[in-house]
Amino acid sequence: MPMRYRKLGQWGLKVSEISLGAWVTYGDAVKDLERIKEITRIAYEGGVNFFDNADVYAKGLAEELMTKALLEQFPRHELVLSSKVFWPTSEDANGRGLSRKHVRESLERSLKRMGTDYLDLYFCHRYDPEVPMEEIVTTMSNLVDRGLVLYWGTSEWPAARIVEAVQFARANGLHPPAVEQPQYSMLYRERVEQEILPETERFGLGVVVWSPLAMGMLTGRYDEGIPKDSRFERYPQFASRFLNEENVKKVKELKKVAEEVGLTRTQLALAWVLRQKGVTSAITGATQPEQIKESLGAAGVDLPPEVVERIDQILGKA
Repeated sequence: MPMRYRKLGQWGLKVSEISLGAWVTYGDAVKDLERIKEITRIAYEGGVNFFDNADVYAKGLAEELMTKALLEQFPRHELVLSSKVFWPTSEDANGRGLSRKHVRESLERSLKRMGTDYLDLYFCHRYDPEVPMEEIVTTMSNLVDRGLVLYWGTSEWPAARIVEAVQFARANGLHPPAVEQPQYSMLYRERVEQEILPETERFGLGVVVWSPLAMGMLTGRYDEGIPKDSRFERYPQFASRFLNEENVKKVKELKKVAEEVGLTRTQLALAWVLRQKGVTSAITGATQPEQIKESLGAAGVDLPPEVVERIDQILGKA
């Protein structure tokens, strides 16, 4: 089915409902530029226009490789490119966080690595309790005024801090955050559904979610354990978070539901995330062309209410 494009909350920017991210893939699992070009080409030709990144992914190499692959093949104006700032990028005292100094210097480096003079989206990768909200919001708003960033957003921020940022911006004639990027999946949902979505909807923010496949758990790849050279083998902390007997049972039961509606478990998990009111886009990862092809199969899919109800029964949220 054709890709659908959704507005970023109340804002005018439209992003593809399926997007492609660089986290723990490009520069880490995949360093071959030609393979990255093939994956991004398949994504682009499948309708993906939003490509997500961060300054700390593979220590900056992800920004360089992914954007090089994109800009060597496609016009810049057709792409929605993002990056993020917060985590340490150096060992000096100001080499991390959301101070005006670190944000400005990190953005300059990101733009240079990515070979572009502006970002469509720029995320504060976490909330920084050491920096006043006034400094965070005025710094990000200034980047918008200067044309270096078109929209700014938050990632994994507490709901109360998102609200505080929006209210401070509105009260002072500044650009408020336009988007939040939380983790959200069938196996990680309570915080987003109970805390984040009510506030993002109230204040008109878009929501682009990361790890909609629960680090790959929902694909069925780990039904019988941890395969060699899999993400769970490379990152044991992800396995400890999601791989347990209860989740394996749920994922196996979801296979029956997926097959009945003509989807793979990957596609079912993505369609389930995207059925949630308020979710703008699901950020997927891909180290192989076949993976992005499969994810694209979730584009345009609307799950019937009775299927969603069955899924909730399996997940224990009915």
